[in-house]
This record gives sequence, C-alpha cells and structure tokens, in this order.
Amino acid sequence: MKKLSLIACLLIAAWFSVNNPIVDTYVASLKGNVLTVVKQEDPLYQSIIKNAPTYEIPPSDAKIDRVWKAIPGYNGLTVDIEASYKNMKKIGIFDEKKLIYKQTEPSVHLKDLSPSPIYRGHPDKPMVSFIINVAWGNEYLPEMLAALKRHQVKASFFLEGNWVKNNPDLAKMIVSAGHEVGNHSYTHPDMQRITAAQTREQLQKTNEVIEAATGKKSIWFAPPSGSYRDETVKIAAEFKMQTVMWTVDTIDWQKPAPDQLINRVISKIDNGFMVLMHPTNSTAKSLDRLITLIEEKGLKISTVSDLMSEERMMK
Repeated sequence: MKKLSLIACLLIAAWFSVNNPIVDTYVASLKGNVLTVVKQEDPLYQSIIKNAPTYEIPPSDAKIDRVWKAIPGYNGLTVDIEASYKNMKKIGIFDEKKLIYKQTEPSVHLKDLSPSPIYRGHPDKPMVSFIINVAWGNEYLPEMLAALKRHQVKASFFLEGNWVKNNPDLAKMIVSAGHEVGNHSYTHPDMQRITAAQTREQLQKTNEVIEAATGKKSIWFAPPSGSYRDETVKIAAEFKMQTVMWTVDTIDWQKPAPDQLINRVISKIDNGFMVLMHPTNSTAKSLDRLITLIEEKGLKISTVSDLMSEERMMK
C-alpha cells in the first residue's frame, strides 16, 4: 500500500512538473533566447541591420517658410528589422525589395506652428489638391462632380455661406460624393478690409450653415480672392480653422479655352501644389483631361486634408 502511495505521489509530482505554468514559461523563455541568438548570428539578419541606415529617411518637421509660409511636416521611414528578416527568411538572402518599413513622425506638426496661411503641401509628397471655391456656377457643378467621380478623385470645395443657405441640396450632393468642404466666408467680402468683429461673424455664420446643411465641420478657410491680413488668419485659428491659399491659379473666371487652362496648370504643377478653380464652363470642360495629365506625372489628386497629412505616400 505504501509502495502504491509513493508511486502515485511521484506520478502527480511528475505531472505537475511538466504542466506547471511556471515551468512552461521558463521553457518558452529558453526557446525564445535560443531562437534570438540563432537569428542574431544569421548573416541575413546582420546584413539587414548593416544595410538598414542606407534606406532610412528622416522625418521632416512642419515649418514656416519665408516664401511659402506654413508647410506641413512629412513622415520619415525606418526599416522594420524583425519584419524584414521574416520577409526575407524564405529566400535566405538580402533583397531590398523585401524590406518592410515603419513611418516615423516629425517632432513639429502643422498644429504646433503659429497661425500662418498655407500655400502648398510638403514638397516631397507626390500629391496635389483641387481647391474649388463655390459662390456661383451651379450649372457646372454636376458636370465637374461627374468628372471627379469618373476618375475617383476627391477634391476640397470651399463654400460661401450664403450660397449654402440657398443651395443646401447641392452642398449635400458635394459631401455625399465624398468630397471635403471648407469655409469661404458668408458673403464673399474683402477680408483684408473688414473689421475683426465682421470677420468673426462671416466665419461663424458660414460654419453654422455648412454644418446644418451637410453635418460637416469646417477645418479649412479659404479667403475670397485670396485677400486677408494677419488678423484674419489668427481669427480663423480661433475657430480651429487653418487658412488655405493656392499654388496654381486656373484663372478660370476669365473663361479661358480648355487648352489654355490645362497648359497653365500642367506647366507649373509639382509635388504639394494646390490648384485653385471655380465651377465654370472652362473648368468643367477641362477637368477630365487635366486629371489624366496630372496623374500621368505620377501625382495623386486628393483633398487638402490628405495633402496636409504627414502620412508618407508609399509605392
């Protein structure tokens, strides 16, 4: 009987020693340490570590430029050593095409800068934006929206408050199509000449009517005719809006021929540029070809928010 009890105790003790969570953790840590040592001694792993700095790009801080005013930051790239090793392990040799990257944020962001107008996105970002100011031209909006839809392009429409009040369905149509909307004042005044109180009224009324009609809050403000003073930009910042200008002007209100409008843009277009346009016959007739030519230059067309994002565009 004593022998049976002793055998039972030994079996129980053996079972606990094998199934004990503490033992399991210890064994797992030993295995992990062995695998880590093997990996670190692998020439492939060492090759990735050695080559990684060659492929890394430092992030770029947002800044206020003497010419371009506020310029957003842009994420950098660092090599993900572990993920890259795993990606190359099957072939067993270093292959730069199989490197895996992580994006690294800049230290200074656009929101950290003092209020300043924005004329362009980051010069290394292969993206551009269409800034479409709307205070008239209803008859051309459907054709423009159709062209944008055909190319799956999103734009930023800056809406005059009084226009939204009179055309809430068109404002909703723009938002329903997935486009961004911003503030373009209420009655299209010369923002450089009106008082601070009048500026606040213009911005507040427009924000309220846009949100009421579309459900969207405006985070960007485009002053009519590009007219502003420093106080205008600061007041917009009080409403948590940043002031947006443009890099290339279509001058479509002068009714140029489509070829003239397209050449005006394509001859200047570059990384980070913002193209100003309005709902006009010239723009409506140019938009299809303009989009195609811009994209053939390797530039993506998207909203101001996407352009100002620090997210790096990856191939």
